[in-house]
Amino acid sequence: MTKEPGPTHDRAYRSPAGIAGGCLLLALGVWLGIDAVIGGSGRTPWVALAGLLLVVPLVVAFTLRPAVFAGEDRLRIRNPFRAITLPWSAVSGFRSGYSNEVFDQSGTKYQLWSIPVSLRGRKKAQRNLARAAAADDPGRRSMIGTGSIQTRSTRAATDQVMDELRELSEARAAEPTAQGEPAVRWAYEIIVPAAIGAVLLAVLLETG
Repeated sequence: MTKEPGPTHDRAYRSPAGIAGGCLLLALGVWLGIDAVIGGSGRTPWVALAGLLLVVPLVVAFTLRPAVFAGEDRLRIRNPFRAITLPWSAVSGFRSGYSNEVFDQSGTKYQLWSIPVSLRGRKKAQRNLARAAAADDPGRRSMIGTGSIQTRSTRAATDQVMDELRELSEARAAEPTAQGEPAVRWAYEIIVPAAIGAVLLAVLLETG
């Protein structure tokens, strides 16, 4: 999980694994598609072009596009097919289970695609916590004897990100500039070309 400056100095959270996988898939898909367009015969080039028009937006949507931007006044979520803007006053809470999610005041749930849950990371964090406790290292563990939660340094990376978002939400929710209602926008720049590609591909295959 990477944290980088956003377009307005927001905290930006993206998945390096998703970006790397997306670039690899795009390179492979474009290479195969161009090869089919140049070397194919008959309807093959047209099928390849329609396939690219369908596949490329979907790969971008699920790998390169997802991001979370946490600013002073609002949380912006860029998921595969939607962009959600939540002023901090509109955020009611966060939940981390098998996925990381945020809820608005009406109870609507939004998944944070770019902050995937790592069960392996959680297990590793628990092992580190157990080793710190066994070594009686106060700098690496919480006050386990008093039932306090573990410190941030012993939590999985994505759980640490969720802790940061919770703290920012609690600190900024009452600010006048953080007031407002949730706003949701569909990613038509992804949906439209993918839909056109799907229709063209279906027509070509059906009439072929």
